[in-house]
Order: sequence, then structure tokens, then C-alpha cells
Amino acid sequence: MDAPTFPDLVRYRDLETIGLTRYRFDRLIEAEQYERIAPGLFLRAGTVDDTTAAWMAIAYKKPEATICLLSALALHDLTDEIPSRTDIAIPRGSQPLVIHHTPIAWHRFDADTFTIGRTEHALPNGLSIGLYSAERTIIDLFRLRHEWGSDLAIGALKRWLRERGNSPAALSVLADDFPKARAALQNASSRSVSGPSPYSGTR
Repeated sequence: MDAPTFPDLVRYRDLETIGLTRYRFDRLIEAEQYERIAPGLFLRAGTVDDTTAAWMAIAYKKPEATICLLSALALHDLTDEIPSRTDIAIPRGSQPLVIHHTPIAWHRFDADTFTIGRTEHALPNGLSIGLYSAERTIIDLFRLRHEWGSDLAIGALKRWLRERGNSPAALSVLADDFPKARAALQNASSRSVSGPSPYSGTR
């Protein structure tokens, strides 16, 4: 059976389209040429690492899911910490997805502000997974500092401020939508830069 002629990413419902029977495809799975990465979704073995495979499954099954917090910091190169699991946000009220082979930490964020600062991170096979911007991630860490600690948030902010073109003013628009983060973010920003606070006079 010539598995290389088939797509890397396969769903059971696509088998007829690509010229495979369920029986033949199950034989490919038994031969470890494909592996299940989510219910009804399979990936050619060895195509990507386990973490990327998990992100592909999430992107396919939960398109609203978004990489957040420490995992987003790492992708934005705003921390030296290496995440032991992927932090994924979903709108409050949504259910997480069962993912095999790699640990996922699911976080439920307010649906009203869920899309603020949300971008896309490209994946193989034309897929992409949501990724919060560096600014949104910093704000999230400040508003959740009781869980994550202030040091991580302040360290990320300082590192972000050192990058050319970034300033506290760039955070002010987003911070207006997250009142639990504003005061701590304002205090940390004022200690990191000189001059009047960019938050003065904003709502």
C-alpha cells in the first residue's frame, strides 16, 4: 500500500475522496504509518513533533482556541522559561478537546474580550492556530498575576519594552478593556520608563 500518495492529515470522512476504504486506512494505522491526534483526525507518523501535532488537532477541531500566557510568551520570545505544557484559551462555556501525546493546560477566558489581541500562528498543512499578541499576553499575565506571580508579568513587560518601537502607550488601548490589569500594569510601566504615565487621562 503506497501511503506516501495520501495526504499527511486525514479524516475518516475524507477517506472516499482520497480513494481509501476504512479497512485499508485502519491497516495503515496498525502499521503505524498514521497516528490519531484527535477523535476522527489522523496525521502521518513522524511528520511533525508531538506539540505541533497537538496544535494542528486543536486548530482543526477548536478553531477558536488560542495559545496564551506562558506559551504565548515563549513564542514571542518574552521569557526564558520553557513551557512544560501548552497554555490554550477557549471562550468561557466552551469544552476542551481531548488531545493525545502532549500536555495541554486549558484556560477559560471571557467571551466578550476573547478576540482582543488575537492573531494567528501558522502550522503545517495550511492550518493555523490562534495566538494572543505580545501586548494581550502581557495584560493577561498582569490580570492573572495572583495565579502566575508578578515576576513573570513584570519580566515580560521589561523585555517587551526593550524591543525597538515598543512603549507603554501601545498597551493603553488594550488595557482599557481589562480593568483588573490596569493598576498593576500602570505601576510596573512607570517604574520601567521615565516620564508621565501613558495611562493618564484614559478611560
